[in-house]
Amino acid sequence: MARIRIPSTIVILFVAVQTGFLLLMYARYSSFMPQSEKKPSQVHILILSSWRSGSSFVGQLFSQHPSVFYLMEPAWHVWVTMYQNSAKVLHMAVRDLVRSVFLCDMSVFDAYMPWKRNLSDLFQWAVSRALCSAPACDSFQRTDITSEMACKTLCGRYPFSKVEEACKTYSHVVIKEVRFFDLKVLYPLLTDPSLNLKIIHLVRDPRAVVKSREQSVKALARDNGIVLSTNGTKVEDSKYKVMQEICRSHVQIYETATLKPPNFLKDRYLMIRFEDLVRDPLSEISEMYRFANLRLTPMLKSWIYNITHGQGPGKKKEAFKITSRDAVSVSQAWRNVLSFQKIKKIQEVCKGAIDMLGYQLVDSEKEQRDLSLDLVLPRRQNQFSWSSFNPKH
Repeated sequence: MARIRIPSTIVILFVAVQTGFLLLMYARYSSFMPQSEKKPSQVHILILSSWRSGSSFVGQLFSQHPSVFYLMEPAWHVWVTMYQNSAKVLHMAVRDLVRSVFLCDMSVFDAYMPWKRNLSDLFQWAVSRALCSAPACDSFQRTDITSEMACKTLCGRYPFSKVEEACKTYSHVVIKEVRFFDLKVLYPLLTDPSLNLKIIHLVRDPRAVVKSREQSVKALARDNGIVLSTNGTKVEDSKYKVMQEICRSHVQIYETATLKPPNFLKDRYLMIRFEDLVRDPLSEISEMYRFANLRLTPMLKSWIYNITHGQGPGKKKEAFKITSRDAVSVSQAWRNVLSFQKIKKIQEVCKGAIDMLGYQLVDSEKEQRDLSLDLVLPRRQNQFSWSSFNPKH
């Protein structure tokens, strides 16, 4: 059989053309890769907690950082608009809104605020330093520590479009939310390649939570109804049914994150106890900042010291405000305020959470009132370590 000889120059030319074609196709494919396959440039932090657990305080620890765009409970708009539904039913709508906010897509609020809007139409907008400084508002600098009152006075009339504009200029987007009761609801966000999501799970002694909730009974009544699925009827929770659901959710979230968790949760979940935070603020805050890839600035250190070393536990009218208080006194106030009968009932409905999260039960009024008896167990007994996690088991 006759053999056809192909000059080497033609072979080389053919290989070169083929290689060029493959490189061209790769370049074209790369340029048309979905955005979701590219690593997000922003860090997304979800502060996951429940009402009256110190989450507003923790939110401010992030909000005042010059690298953070922060929103406090944006899902409030979902619950206000769809209040006749249950918390479980609303989980999906809340999750979708949170995802959009993380991606700085504020058009998601069109469904809940269809009218022409200003900054002041957004729930608790003035507690966000990012909405009180450039480019959202020209009255403050990013490095300023802002106050809610000053922000309301100077920035409320700026257009709502400034929210999205400002969000896109920050390296970190942080959301504080109290309307998730199941960690698995967040799995689609944790596996979404367009997000770089980490979760800070803030918990507090349920007995202290009840004491704080009693300062704001009417303000929580509508949310209580949604938690208990009452079709829009407000509830004052005198029988601690809402507290039972809150405690159950903390147990579920903590167990899901620490007992045979999915591998995608590795290094993306951090549990913080409010009591540890107020006892050693700089250490705990530094840990949260490291987790979030943030640095603690000297100005923030000074501000943190001032707001945690005020006088007394705060007044009833300050229940939803961040003011300078004696933070340790705040965390222990329930021991002198609540009756032992109430304590027994709370311990009954929340025993699982109290045990799992590292708090000590009291068996008598004497133990309750004895402030020398530490009811916060050493954290090392309850701290979860990812180094011990083996995804094969």
